[in-house]
Amino acid sequence: MTPFPAKNQPATPASADRRPRLAVIAVFFVHGFLFASWTAHIPQLQHHLGLSDGRLGLALLGAPIGSVLAMVVAARLLPIVGSQPMVRLALVGYCVSGPIIGLTGSLGTFFVAFLLWGFFQGTLDVSMNTQAITVERFSGRVLMPGFHGSWSTGALVGAVTGAAAVGLGLSLSEQLLALAVPCLLVVGWLTTSLIADQRAGSDPEPSEGRPDRRSGVLQGAVLVLGGIAFADMLCEGAAADWAAVYLRNSLHAVPFVAGLGYAAYALAMLTVRLSGNRIFTRFAAHRVLPLLAAMGSLGFAAGLVIARPVTLLVGFALLGAGLGSVVPLILSAAGAVDNVDTGKAVAAVAGCGWVGYVVGPVVIGEIASTTTLQIALFLIPVLAGTVAVATGMAKALRRGALPADAAPSSRRAGVRTRTPAE
Repeated sequence: MTPFPAKNQPATPASADRRPRLAVIAVFFVHGFLFASWTAHIPQLQHHLGLSDGRLGLALLGAPIGSVLAMVVAARLLPIVGSQPMVRLALVGYCVSGPIIGLTGSLGTFFVAFLLWGFFQGTLDVSMNTQAITVERFSGRVLMPGFHGSWSTGALVGAVTGAAAVGLGLSLSEQLLALAVPCLLVVGWLTTSLIADQRAGSDPEPSEGRPDRRSGVLQGAVLVLGGIAFADMLCEGAAADWAAVYLRNSLHAVPFVAGLGYAAYALAMLTVRLSGNRIFTRFAAHRVLPLLAAMGSLGFAAGLVIARPVTLLVGFALLGAGLGSVVPLILSAAGAVDNVDTGKAVAAVAGCGWVGYVVGPVVIGEIASTTTLQIALFLIPVLAGTVAVATGMAKALRRGALPADAAPSSRRAGVRTRTPAE
């Protein structure tokens, strides 16, 4: 497929793609908003179901397992159905299945309900990213970091909303129902502006003298991007689950400061993502991503070595800034791999990321059980350093995989666009 506008094709005027862009922004926001809004209810849910910490951990695996299953199903359906209808179907399932979680009364029923919600969450994740690539491709501009910035904004607002709902005494089902209705009505209406995907196989046949890229090479490109997603999301999962624990138990920070660890990471990530459209329009991804990831790796490692709450908070912030743009850009690059359907590529890469997110906290815990948590957390800067090297070497991030490499806007910004011969 031709992933983005040809190099001599003007970028789509901003007014022409405004409604599809707003629709994708809204879907990303709602995805993060609804999921983050439920997390404040976990302690109350644990008490309601009478679960120990170990059984709660088992129960919370439902959504990740459902999401991974969704990646497999979405990879098969997206090339047939397209992301436009799948976004709308997954959005309905996501909004409708959420309130069911709060109605469960046992570990088994909760696990099944949470798995169902996770399935629709994962389906929406893959389909909305596929649609985002379609809109980015249509626009001819770098948009993915901004779309993911909308998800981070939604997650931040959702976390605050959930905490407020708990404070007001609302149950989980009441909250998710109250939030799902306007989300479904408003965002569902906006999704009518989504656009059809470009179909795989729309490219012309390879011209004489032009190498025909075989499936093995293409699968290798997607595999490399999936490996980067795995390492990146492993770091994020570990940071989310172990930041407060390390700050509180190992560095003896007060509870408020301990709670700021992941907040520093998330806010720095949000800032980088919201400015990512502009950054990656002006500068090549394979040059900027390694610099950011290296900064995150060194900054977090320094925070661990100095081992003071303030320096570790700075380390978490640098890590969030260093890794914040990795997933949006590699998903965009995955959608640009020649002769591979966008939905299949996105599902494969996103699936690898989800596995990393789930595995990360477990791996850190196992290492910590035989050494110390400080030593275990050094896995994070090691993996961030690996991401820095991999993003600099990945061919999928070098060969014009991003709209800025094709769009005239990059030339207007003073960045020379490569020719095919280069």
